[in-house]
Amino acid sequence: MPEIIPQDYFRHEDVVGIARDLIGKILVTNVENTITSAIIVETEAYNGPEDKACHAYNNRLTPRTEVMFKEGGIAYVYICYGIHRLFNVVTGPVGVGSAVLIRGVEPLLGLETMFIRRNNNQKMHNLTQGPGLVSQALGITTDHNGLPLLSTNAIWIENAKMVPDDQVIASARVGVEPSGPIWSKMPWRFRLKGNKWVSPAK
Repeated sequence: MPEIIPQDYFRHEDVVGIARDLIGKILVTNVENTITSAIIVETEAYNGPEDKACHAYNNRLTPRTEVMFKEGGIAYVYICYGIHRLFNVVTGPVGVGSAVLIRGVEPLLGLETMFIRRNNNQKMHNLTQGPGLVSQALGITTDHNGLPLLSTNAIWIENAKMVPDDQVIASARVGVEPSGPIWSKMPWRFRLKGNKWVSPAK
């Protein structure tokens, strides 16, 4: 039986370290008694109130960001552009407001189910390459928002062998230019080198 990453792990304050370490780990969902899983190949770290690209910047507390200030190890799912559901893992102690966005995954189990959820899209090249596609393929919705990442809650992350540093690319995050010249250039996007399931965003 694969080991589920304990919630205590996500309560560390180093969100950047967690984002890097999640590369190679396994994201699993159990939606309507159907298991789907995928290897995490792309993440981004958002470092709480000091990070101008983070929803929780300057301790911004709204109905949407309230989940971010809870104890790490829970799902933060929000709607982007009115259509995409983006899945994040809340990290840190209570009140920190940090999270890791899951941007890309490599499918493992439940491929046919993923195709159906993606409207029978049989094009492997864009099945899960991007945060909105990840949620759609794995059946992640705002119903998962605020749920602890446990098998009893239909969404969790399983441990796997650590990916060596020379196989992980660190670069600036995607679409955060409005946060300014400092925060937009933070190398807090992590990608598995040479993996075709990484999102096409440069």
